Amino acid sequence: MSLRRYGWSEAWAATWSEPEDSGARPGRVVAQDRGSWEVGTEHGVVRATLPSGATRPEESPAVGDWVALSGERIVTVLPRRSAFVRQAAGNARRKQVLAANVDRAFLMTAAGPDFNVRRLERYLTLAWESGARPVVVVTKVDLAEDPVRLVADASGVAWGASVYPISSVTGAGLDELGRELVPGETVVLLGSSGVGKSTLVNRLAGTERAATQGVREGDDRGRHTTTRRELHVLPDGVLLLDTPGMRELALWASEGSVSKTFPEIDELAGACRFRDCTHRSEPGCAVLAAVESGRLSRERLAAYRKLLKEVAFQERRSDPARAAAYEKSLRPIMKALDRVHHD
Repeated sequence: MSLRRYGWSEAWAATWSEPEDSGARPGRVVAQDRGSWEVGTEHGVVRATLPSGATRPEESPAVGDWVALSGERIVTVLPRRSAFVRQAAGNARRKQVLAANVDRAFLMTAAGPDFNVRRLERYLTLAWESGARPVVVVTKVDLAEDPVRLVADASGVAWGASVYPISSVTGAGLDELGRELVPGETVVLLGSSGVGKSTLVNRLAGTERAATQGVREGDDRGRHTTTRRELHVLPDGVLLLDTPGMRELALWASEGSVSKTFPEIDELAGACRFRDCTHRSEPGCAVLAAVESGRLSRERLAAYRKLLKEVAFQERRSDPARAAAYEKSLRPIMKALDRVHHD
C-alpha cells in the first residue's frame, strides 16, 4: 500500500526529516479517538498513541496531520500547511484543531429551518483563517420551497467562494460539485448535525462509508450520527474528511480573516474620511452611507462588527500583553465616569 493513497507527494517527502529514531516512518492520521489515533501507513492502518506528557491538548495530532511513527508511538507532527481551528468548547483560552492539511473546506448548510447566513459567515471566517479554500454547499435542495432564493442568500455572503446547491438523494448538482474534487487533495466537510455530510460521503464513495440518521421533526436538527472525525479515501483518490456536527462554533481567527469574509465593507472603509473610522457615527463614513443608500444591509454590518468584537476579545484572552494594553486604554474612561458619578 502506497502512502500516495493518503495524499503523500514529492512536496511532503521534501519536508520529511527523519527523527533521531532511525526506525521512524511517515503516516497520516485518518481518525481520532480518546487517547489514540488511527494512522495510515504504507503497511496499512495502525493504532498509535503519544508518549506520556508529550504535548499539550491543543498541540496534539489532528485528523489530516502527517506524523512520524516509531513503532506505535507518534513522535513528531510534520508542519501543517493548513489547519481548521476553532476555540475549544467551554474553554476560551484554548484552541482546537478540527482538521489539518486540508485543500478545500466544504461549508455545508441545509435548505430548511437550519439555513442561517450569519452562521455561514462564521464558517467562512474560520475557513479563510485555515488556509484552505472555502466552498459553500447548500444541501437538500430537493426539499426547499425556493432553492433559488437560498442560493442567492448564500452567495450574498460567500464573497470569493463558490456556492453549489445539491441533493444527495436525487443527485442534483453533484456533477457540478465534482469539479471541486481533485484526486490526491483533501476536502473537509463542515456543518451542523443533519446537513448531510455523511450522506454526501456515501454518495460520492458509492458505498456506505459513514452511518447516517434522519433529522428531528420541527427544527431539522441532526442527532450527531458522526461521532468522530475520519478521513475517507474514495476510489478516485479524493480524500474526504467527515466531521461531527457542530452546534458551537467559537472563533479562533484574526481581523484579516474577518476582512476576507466581508470584503465589500473593507473596500467601502477605504473611502471613509477618517482612517481610524469605526463606522458608527463618524462624519464622512462611506460604510454608513452605503447602509443608508441600501447598498449594504444593516444586518451585514452588524454581523461584521460582532465578529470583529469577538476576535478582539479572543485575542485579549489568549495574549496577556494585549489584555494589559486594553485595560490600560480603559483607565481614562473609567476615571472620567467616576468623576461624573461623583459630581
